[in-house]
Amino acid sequence: MKITYHGHACFTVEEGGHAIIIDPFLSGNGKADIGPQDVKVEAILLSHGHGDHVGDTEQIARANKATIIAPFELAMFFGRQGFNVHPMHLGGGHTFSFGHVKLTLAFHGSGIELEDRIEYAGNPCGFLITMGGKTFYHAGDTGLFGDMKLIGERNKIDVAALPIGDNFTMGPDDALLAAEWLRAPQVIPMHYNTFDLINQDGQSFAKAVDAKGMKGVVLEPGQSLEV
Repeated sequence: MKITYHGHACFTVEEGGHAIIIDPFLSGNGKADIGPQDVKVEAILLSHGHGDHVGDTEQIARANKATIIAPFELAMFFGRQGFNVHPMHLGGGHTFSFGHVKLTLAFHGSGIELEDRIEYAGNPCGFLITMGGKTFYHAGDTGLFGDMKLIGERNKIDVAALPIGDNFTMGPDDALLAAEWLRAPQVIPMHYNTFDLINQDGQSFAKAVDAKGMKGVVLEPGQSLEV
């Protein structure tokens, strides 16, 4: 499994000739290393409806004829526009051509900002993605919650990506506790330094993770981790 970070909460995951992208906020993100025109994937996973996560979904989906995998209400929003969608919901899992996806809880909000309103986009989620026998946990935008301990007990997670930006999500201290509960041997910080309000020291977080007996992995946009 090859996990590549593209800034904010966006990752591509590749294995065995398959590729997916999570939360493709690229063209509006000055930290991103690629644009939507560079993306070649078969599926787009969306954790929730906020613009810094939906990002370039429409352009990528059209160019790749990719399936949009998202919580039910968010998937239906794109389905009404003619996109290929696969709706899911919290606690549910499904096996796709590229691997298995299970939706986890995430404590956050989810709404799509339209010109005259915010459209309800269902519950936000995180993802347990298993490809090639390895499992990547992308927590989505979330605060700390006790069931992260259960997620760690019930799943053999090889890599976890956790938000550390604070204000809208967990900050570093809560993310460190989440890392302990999840029992992942490698932890990637995400959702930080995209704009001033969520500036954090990723290296400092990684050192704190190391001190707990795990490995903190700071990826700059464009860098990859293979597991």
